[in-house]
Amino acid sequence: MPINFVSFDMLNKLLIQNLSRIPRDVDVVVGVPRSGLLLANMIACYINKPLTDVDGVLAGKLFGAGISNKTMNFVKNFSDVKKILVVEDSAASGYSINQVKNRLAPVNVEKIYLAALVEPRSINAVDLYFAVVPQPRMFEWNFMHHDFLRYCCVDFDGVLCEDPTDEQNDDGEKYRDFILNAAPKFIPSRPIGWIVTARLQKYSKETVSWLKKYKVQFDSLVMLNLESAQQRRALGIHANFKAQVYASVNDTFLFIESDPHQAQTIAQLSGKQVYCVENSMTYGGF
Repeated sequence: MPINFVSFDMLNKLLIQNLSRIPRDVDVVVGVPRSGLLLANMIACYINKPLTDVDGVLAGKLFGAGISNKTMNFVKNFSDVKKILVVEDSAASGYSINQVKNRLAPVNVEKIYLAALVEPRSINAVDLYFAVVPQPRMFEWNFMHHDFLRYCCVDFDGVLCEDPTDEQNDDGEKYRDFILNAAPKFIPSRPIGWIVTARLQKYSKETVSWLKKYKVQFDSLVMLNLESAQQRRALGIHANFKAQVYASVNDTFLFIESDPHQAQTIAQLSGKQVYCVENSMTYGGF
């Protein structure tokens, strides 16, 4: 089953498409931490309004606004606020937004509740929404912290850690040192189902050592069983190998890849969905 993957770019495009629907008589945009603050900040910048969060509303405090141009009705004190826009990135069951409503109930201002992405069951939990996005779904801003990660295949170099340089990629001591000390990139806070990498099997000990160092949980680690990097380069089977593994595991519905060309090939060969971190695009699976 394809997953509904929403990127930062898609979120911004949805916001721009719906910008005219956002009331301009709101005095303050209020973000619900953490992800709601991302969208709230974007809205506040687009409509040139002050920003705060839920705790800020309860404390009667606004965030600093920098030196950007401000309209004459740009409120400076919360005591002057009459209307607020409360923003979440998404609403699933509606439980989270209802908690926020209960917290803000004592605050004597008019409130409008917005969630960019809602499920069918949560449409009535908010006053405004941009799109209905049913499950299964995953967002670029939380894809490494989602329970669905257990049903994903994840590339290693370029995703979990940086890619090696040409100098480091010597299939010898420099490469071994790279594997042990590579700088982390996207470190998950949820278990990964399958780490699928074109790294050679002979470096499995060093690879597992790095994963333990950064407390990366995973169910399976699948590496390429060839004798040398030279042989791997000659065969050019990076994407083919990944696609074969991905296609063979029935429970997986997303491959998280670092390279756009490989992402396209993996999607074509597996017939399943691939997300590429380099260009924030999804391929196949529809």
